[in-house]
Amino acid sequence: MEWRVPLADVKLGIEEENAVLEVLRSGWLTMGAVTQAFEQELAVFVGAKHAFAVNNATAALHLACMAVGLGPGDEVIAPSLTFVATANAVRYTGAKVVFADIESEDWLCICPQAIEGKITERTKAIEVMHYAGFPCDMPEILRIAEKYKLAVIEDAAHAIGASLEGRALGTWGDVGCYSFFGNKNMTTAEGGMLVTDDDQLADKVRILRSHGMTTLTWDRYKGHASTYDVVDLGYNYRIDEIRSAIGREQLKKLPAGNARREILVSRYRKAFQEKAPVLGLPFSDKRGVSSQHIFAVLLPEGIDREAFREKMKKDGIQTSFHYPPVHQFQIYRQESEELWMTENVARRQVTLPLFSGMTDEQQDWVIESVVRALQ
Repeated sequence: MEWRVPLADVKLGIEEENAVLEVLRSGWLTMGAVTQAFEQELAVFVGAKHAFAVNNATAALHLACMAVGLGPGDEVIAPSLTFVATANAVRYTGAKVVFADIESEDWLCICPQAIEGKITERTKAIEVMHYAGFPCDMPEILRIAEKYKLAVIEDAAHAIGASLEGRALGTWGDVGCYSFFGNKNMTTAEGGMLVTDDDQLADKVRILRSHGMTTLTWDRYKGHASTYDVVDLGYNYRIDEIRSAIGREQLKKLPAGNARREILVSRYRKAFQEKAPVLGLPFSDKRGVSSQHIFAVLLPEGIDREAFREKMKKDGIQTSFHYPPVHQFQIYRQESEELWMTENVARRQVTLPLFSGMTDEQQDWVIESVVRALQ
């Protein structure tokens, strides 16, 4: 279907084309100098000491879980209102996910009080997800983590360019993970980045990212090493030079793109407060600077979500919902308990189109369509 207004839309320009061509002409396509430059530039951008580019954010999350030492018998407290990769990455290590509820209908991030209520002697880490690019209550979560001596992993897949108290999301915890999937604020098609300030965790990630090898192919190509040892059961989570080249150009465009998203979200909020006051608009309170990755609304009780979305579809507008609660998936259902706030929000939530290239005319059409669909 050809959407009049798609949910997300990524535009790559001549800068990305030229960067890719330069890599193709270089003759070196796997992880090398371009990736190293991408890592250094992103580390500076977010203010992290170490950055590791990987093939996707799920790989970054898995490496984070491995680096902090998760294994069978451990428990990790995480949100259910997230993409399933947040929980799956924990499961890959043999650890158990314990789901905690969100803060409220206004703030759709994991609740610190709910986290503390789920801590047991088996709890080893807290995993947060900055929903839509809005900050979790990181000062309180870090206080809890310090009190119980727990690691903190940040799923910042939505949150590149977002911050709290002047500090980039993804750099508050022990490890942070970003996504560069095709619908994200910056993209490499598939790809991700792990950041940390901890030298020991960085050493673990460096080894685990590439088969547990002590040197990389690039090191040997440049003559910095002639052989390698394998010191751990690592993975092939490397990124390639083509995607790193795209990422470097996308990173340059990110601040302007996020600024445009902020303007669009302000227009949405103003219009809906005036024309559709029954519509729930989460994140109305002020906390930090969001990347505005998605625009989530809550339908009023009694409105059938699928009927609403079908009306939007007939107007050529693509919608979605973020997310089906992970604890209700078959694979997680047996070890879960009721999360009232998460379930209530997930049942009513709809995601409206939002992307940096969205025109005012496109947005006005979405607003008009929402108003009609609610009648």
